[in-house]
Amino acid sequence: MPEPTGVIHDIGYQRYTGPRLGRRAVFGALYLHGLRTAFGLGRSAKAKIFPWLVVGIVTLVAAAATAVRSQIGEVVMTYAQFADNMSWLVIFFVAVVAPELVSRDLLSGVLPLYFSRPLPRSDYPVAKLLALATALWLLLGGPQLVMFLGAAFTGGDGMRGVWNELLDLLPGLLYAGLWAAVFASVGLLVASLTGKRAFAAGGIVAVFLMTTPIVGVLSIMPSQTINELAFLASPSTLVGSVGAWALGDLLGPQASVPIGGFGPVYAVAAVLLVAGCVALLLQRYRKVAAR
Repeated sequence: MPEPTGVIHDIGYQRYTGPRLGRRAVFGALYLHGLRTAFGLGRSAKAKIFPWLVVGIVTLVAAAATAVRSQIGEVVMTYAQFADNMSWLVIFFVAVVAPELVSRDLLSGVLPLYFSRPLPRSDYPVAKLLALATALWLLLGGPQLVMFLGAAFTGGDGMRGVWNELLDLLPGLLYAGLWAAVFASVGLLVASLTGKRAFAAGGIVAVFLMTTPIVGVLSIMPSQTINELAFLASPSTLVGSVGAWALGDLLGPQASVPIGGFGPVYAVAAVLLVAGCVALLLQRYRKVAAR
């Protein structure tokens, strides 16, 4: 009988005996990593340039508005108006960050590694979506907090003034949350369609900017009903119309968007847009995982 030729060497590998944290810990790690990625934290200096440039711009605008208000004693930009005025920057922020969150993983083919963990297929896109939405809300809400601190504690009305200012701030933060939800859901869905970041970024910009001329065409049609519903054609004007209906005077002259009595329709459309994008995003990753 021939002697065995194989030899098993003990090179010191040991089984993992520590705690297994499970699904919740994996989801939290994905969310935190996505949030850090959005601002370039833990990455190269080059990756930090754009997100922190945008953060610097919106913070500078908020500080300037606060300084002007303290000098002339009048509100030059409400919290809700700040979210509207900075929305164009948010578009480019989404166009850069969303592909970083999902397109890179698609291109490198690491999704099977994620799904080999105790992680349901739906948790990956949901964690990425929450990370992007949180980043956008912080991008718009953080400067609003700067404006609040400058207005509340430099006025002479004491706690009454702080309370009144807080009542103005809360709708602005909710409005920023609406911008974040719509832009994050649409942007991440578009980015998930390709592993090439340049194509994903171009697609996101196209969805947000190239739909605006459609609004312009529909708004000059001879039918008044079409004119009032024209703002449904673009995500940006959709959010602005919901704000005009819900916030009214808090948006100042911007609230005079000619939507007639269709305010509730715009609100329902915004909810359906977010829900539809989330459903398509989940379906997209079910297909990716099945490959």
